Amino acid sequence: MMTDLPLDQVRTLLTVVDEGTFEAAAAVLHVTPSAVSQRVKALEQRTGRVLLLRTKPVRPTGSGEAVVRFARRLAALERDTRAELGMSGTGEPTRLPIAVNADSLATWFLPALTRVPADLPLCYELRREDQDHTAALLREGLVMAAVTSSPDAVPGCSVHALGRMRYVPVASPSFVARWFGGRSGSPSRELLRAAPVIVFDRRDDLQDAFVREPAHGGGPVRDGEPVRDGKSAPDREPAPDARGAGAVRHLVPTSEGFAEAVAAGMGWGMVPEVQADPLLRSGRLVRLAPDRHIDVPLFWQQWKLGSPALAAVAQAVRAEAARTLDRDPTG
Repeated sequence: MMTDLPLDQVRTLLTVVDEGTFEAAAAVLHVTPSAVSQRVKALEQRTGRVLLLRTKPVRPTGSGEAVVRFARRLAALERDTRAELGMSGTGEPTRLPIAVNADSLATWFLPALTRVPADLPLCYELRREDQDHTAALLREGLVMAAVTSSPDAVPGCSVHALGRMRYVPVASPSFVARWFGGRSGSPSRELLRAAPVIVFDRRDDLQDAFVREPAHGGGPVRDGEPVRDGKSAPDREPAPDARGAGAVRHLVPTSEGFAEAVAAGMGWGMVPEVQADPLLRSGRLVRLAPDRHIDVPLFWQQWKLGSPALAAVAQAVRAEAARTLDRDPTG
């Protein structure tokens, strides 16, 4: 049973997963790498299962994920209990690993964290991941919460709708003049396919989905599917013949850099409306199709854990999302 697991071994496993190697975990725990290895082996013998894949960095197996989730919940509950009892202890802040998609991190998520009461001793560990990986990180116990575009709760997690992230097709005025004959209007599918485009990475298909919309002769696009969270990746790279946009595709793997590349005239792209607005007002960008956009729903998933720190962050995130994002992501 889980309650029979030696806590020092459980905590050691968690440290190895967080640090990535036995050597790094040993430095954190102030023991030798051999001692760390022995504790993990002892835990594996006790459970009768392989808990870690000895890769670099290490990865938990399915059984290891269950132990890591237990270990992280245990650590959070221990910190909260110490705080409630007024035990000063080590004075360590509550560690909150959270997965966030790139565009949320670049726009509204950091302001959300400023809403958390300043007297809460928190240490944020933000991991920028796409929607598929955020779900995996929750399952593996590597994060306690995530912003995702999936409404399906990971087992052991609760899910709350945050709102819609709206993406608009934009380009610089000089780019429009060169590639679209000076007309932003609604460029044809052929013009969009011929013009250079900015993509987040090789699996980013948001621009392709826009070109494939009915207005450009493509199939229907539903909110959030197959479109992910803007710069999120599907399970695999789209086949070349499935792409709708850009014979020339510039890869710019940061949200801020993506918007700046579009504004610099390197290509057209789908930019979050909240990020595009100041560039549109300044004249650095123009909308290619003023009446068209793609909305992607966002959700907050977190462990079902009675942690005051996690509850405070969730409240702050939902409040900022209500202020920033369009509402009703399931409508």
